[in-house]
Amino acid sequence: MANATGLGTTVDRLLAKLGVRRPAEAAFKLGTGLAALLIAGVVLAILASLFVNALPAIERFGYHFLVSDVWDPTHERFGALAFVGGTLLTSAMALLLAIPVSLGIAVLLTQYVSGRPREVLVFVVELLAAVPSVVYGLWGLFVLAPILANTVDPAIANSPLGWLPIFGEPSLSYNLFTASLVLAVMVTPIITSFSRESLLQVPRDQRDAGMALGLTRWEVVRGVVLPYARAGIFSAAILGLGRALGETMAVTMLIGNTPQLVFDFFKPGATMSSLLANEFNQSASAIHTASLFEIGLLLFLLSFVVNSLARVVIHQLSHRGGARSR
Repeated sequence: MANATGLGTTVDRLLAKLGVRRPAEAAFKLGTGLAALLIAGVVLAILASLFVNALPAIERFGYHFLVSDVWDPTHERFGALAFVGGTLLTSAMALLLAIPVSLGIAVLLTQYVSGRPREVLVFVVELLAAVPSVVYGLWGLFVLAPILANTVDPAIANSPLGWLPIFGEPSLSYNLFTASLVLAVMVTPIITSFSRESLLQVPRDQRDAGMALGLTRWEVVRGVVLPYARAGIFSAAILGLGRALGETMAVTMLIGNTPQLVFDFFKPGATMSSLLANEFNQSASAIHTASLFEIGLLLFLLSFVVNSLARVVIHQLSHRGGARSR
């Protein structure tokens, strides 16, 4: 044992002479650095692969690919506008429906419920987050879509909301609204889980101080808890948006898969991910395949831009929150 200790001390002295004072820490630092470089390399490799395969379509169609809503494989005329619009519309509607519900559940779990009931509800929320998307798609296909077509869609059309241009005359049960509603159900557990974690980080003394000043529990939640946790809540919403932007199977099963640019949620449409799922394995020509790769490139860049902007906003919100707390 003494010999092993002496050998270790000798090795440490030798490494110290070479400028490495803590070899274990240096090795750990090197390993984490290589892991970070590996992730960056994978991202760059994906981007380069998409770009190289999409290059024929980029050279042929140029910027017209982004502003055209025509998708005609027979005559080799391709445009991404209809699919970009469908992706943004369904994702926006899903967040509009999911964020209030998710935030309400998160507030309930952190401020009003405790003990065994809270554990059960947290387990249910986490279980819903783990359900595969194809299960949500089947549920939407056989359960939700008939209910929406026979009851909800006509009710919305005959209500004051029917005056909005985004709600026209109900026709098919597979449309943007059905896909958006299922997306909202899918992203709600994700937003709820991360919002709950953010609300739990609020210092208890701030909540107690609000209660000591005579505020009601709702006033404490609205004026103290939610402003403190807004950066985390925004992060949760962005994670939900990322799930909605890239969702494939459930949307493919429910959106109608019609390549048209529509702003009426009661009409069928398509998203970038649903287009790739439907046509990639049966592309009619080389330019068709290249156009599908360009759709994939656009989806990749859209997700990257959304997450980058979100990081900027989160940094600003965190900085303001920290300045106020000081």
